[in-house]
Amino acid sequence: MTTREAEGVALELERLRRSVDVGFATTRGDLALLLQRADQTDKTLGDHEDRLDALERTRWPLPSLAALTSCAALALTLWEAARR
Repeated sequence: MTTREAEGVALELERLRRSVDVGFATTRGDLALLLQRADQTDKTLGDHEDRLDALERTRWPLPSLAALTSCAALALTLWEAARR
């Protein structure tokens, strides 16, 4: 291999190394962006979970409402039957 060929190979290897470095930098940037979005999604999901928990704590329990309605209907029926 002549000196000129060796220089050409060295030049091509340097270009290849630069291309690989740029590719790794791009990949690192993309990964950082994905991690940031994942963190934002986790935060949003946590906020939604907190809101849902608050709604579940403050809602009127449906089974209790059904029991109260049936008791009121029974009391009204007994009162009407007693009136006759």
